[in-house]
Amino acid sequence: MFSKNLYFNIIIRVLLIVISSAVLVFFLVIDHSLRFSIIFFLILLFLTINIISYLNSTNKKIRFFFDSVRNDDSNLTFPVETGNVALNELSKSMNRVNQQIQLLKIENRQQEQYFRTLLEHLATGIITYNDKGFILHANSSAKKLLSMDVLTHLQQIKRKDQKLYQTITTIRPFERRLIATNTEVGEIQLSLKATSFKTKENELVILSIQDIKNELDEKEIESWMKLIRVLMHEIMNSITPITSLSESLYSIYSAGGKPVNPGQLNPKTIATTLQGLNVIKEQGRGLMSFVESYRKLTRVPEPEKKLFKAADLMSRVQVLYNSLENSEKVNLTVSIKNPDLVFFADQNLISQVLINLVKNAIEANENNSEGTIRIIANEGTDNHHEICVIDNGPGIPEENIDEIFVPFFTTRQNGSGIGLSISRQIMRVHGGNLKVRSVPDKETVFCLSF
Repeated sequence: MFSKNLYFNIIIRVLLIVISSAVLVFFLVIDHSLRFSIIFFLILLFLTINIISYLNSTNKKIRFFFDSVRNDDSNLTFPVETGNVALNELSKSMNRVNQQIQLLKIENRQQEQYFRTLLEHLATGIITYNDKGFILHANSSAKKLLSMDVLTHLQQIKRKDQKLYQTITTIRPFERRLIATNTEVGEIQLSLKATSFKTKENELVILSIQDIKNELDEKEIESWMKLIRVLMHEIMNSITPITSLSESLYSIYSAGGKPVNPGQLNPKTIATTLQGLNVIKEQGRGLMSFVESYRKLTRVPEPEKKLFKAADLMSRVQVLYNSLENSEKVNLTVSIKNPDLVFFADQNLISQVLINLVKNAIEANENNSEGTIRIIANEGTDNHHEICVIDNGPGIPEENIDEIFVPFFTTRQNGSGIGLSISRQIMRVHGGNLKVRSVPDKETVFCLSF
């Protein structure tokens, strides 16, 4: 509607100017009438000034409107009763746009307030900072975790904890770091994770900070409880028959609390006694062996790390594999993705881990006529190299997958239950980890992550 009225007004004024110009030319050139020429010249001048004034008034309103938008002033209103239909329509249109901008601002402010409130109520600390170290936002959880009332620059963290500052400034997007820091309530374990995004001015980093000390404590308590349950089970299994046999032998050699007469003993009694003593001896040895296994678990040697080629490690494992019982029944293949791949670790300890995993894979495939074992050495992301041992045995039941690394847990009749525990301990003293995934009746994968 506004554009139609504007076009109509301009066209009328232009037509009047054209007509006035034509009449002026007629009186000036043909009729040679000076009086009428002056009159129509003044009319033409008036019409020209009028159209310029009309366009200026329209442009002025539009300029005011865009100035108000640029200056973030959406409260400016334009009069709608000017006597000019076109300008009235223009004012109404600009007022409607202003109202829409006001509504969008209100919605944006409400949304911003919502997200600020949400961030303040998060248990996870959130810090946003730019490439110059200026902190644009830090929620209350972040300030509490870092024991700071005000956070405006990363230098404040540097003055409090140099190590934490270095970790924050060197963390890369999507990387996760764990670090211990001292606070007023003692040492806490922090998990840091960063992400970044670019704005028009600069690049911002969003850092999440989480206290995982409680989680670690819970995991530690859970691990201790599992270990205690297994220890109690194994010790009771050894102690119960010893106690029972001791009571039986005591009853044979005593009557009414007094020793029996040697003349009452017969060959059968002596044989029973010897058999009972032999059982006690075997149970005692078993208990001593169990305790020795526990000592091995708690005394993993400190690794002597050196650089060695993955190819050398694989050759060593293949030689050791051939000496294992039933190794000829299971086919072993070795794959190295990069022939120049090297590891910085204790080769002897890593060989021990791999042989233990391969031995378990052989036992898992004892009833599989087409059993295969694959060892794959590969370069992982961020220099986290991996060695994976894969077999096509029956797999690990889902209910046991979380228990297999618990010391002394075993599903095999003659298993000690410490092989996988020691293997994971060896990887942890290397700063790595031993992970497992299994698909029953398809494959089981153990990965050494460095």
